[in-house]
Amino acid sequence: MASHPQHQSRRTWLKAGAIAGTAAMLATMAVVPGEAEAASLTQAQRDAMTPDQVIDMMKQGNARFRAGKPQQHDYLAQKRSSAAGQFPAAVILSCIDSRAPAEIILDTGIGETFNGRIAGNIANNDLLGSMEFACAAAGAKVVLVMGHTACGAVAGAIDNVELGNLTGLLKVIKPAVDATQFSGERSAKNPQFVDAVAKTNVQHTIDAIRKNSPILADLEKQGKIKIVGSMYDLSNGMLTFLG
Repeated sequence: MASHPQHQSRRTWLKAGAIAGTAAMLATMAVVPGEAEAASLTQAQRDAMTPDQVIDMMKQGNARFRAGKPQQHDYLAQKRSSAAGQFPAAVILSCIDSRAPAEIILDTGIGETFNGRIAGNIANNDLLGSMEFACAAAGAKVVLVMGHTACGAVAGAIDNVELGNLTGLLKVIKPAVDATQFSGERSAKNPQFVDAVAKTNVQHTIDAIRKNSPILADLEKQGKIKIVGSMYDLSNGMLTFLG
């Protein structure tokens, strides 16, 4: 049976990106918004990509999201194509905030990214284990830590909020408060300070991943994965990669 033309389009794009290795080529060869993405990533497609190319793919997805021109994902077809196996290109650690769904912000489909969400995008042992599975066992090429503006968890850490189990979670964020260099009002009432702390917290999470997961740190040293941070702006939809 002949290959579906939409499948051929995706394979052509990924093969071209793997050879060219540039964001410009990825942008040129990307599936035209409006075409339905009828299949999730295959192992061959994912394995052909470098960590930098996966990051470029996510940047292109965010650009489509901001432009209001996302791909028309055929989720039922993606569900069927990924049922027998999954080959995501990245694992994303983001906040539970309802306004910052990573899959939508990056315009990804079923089977393309692992997604872990927790208030304040911190990395506890369970999430570290999940990310180790994603990269060391399942072959993901990128660990993306995604913070966002106007983060309630960060504001709570600044205000020393205490509420059941949330108290312990916020303690993990609090070191980022003191570590943030800021000349203005250092309170949760100042949105600029909250955002500055959120950015610091992303870096603290990356540091914690490298320190507390020798598996992920070693994969990064070998060049098999990249661990990167980003900040999502709720007001304009821009995802800015840090570092």
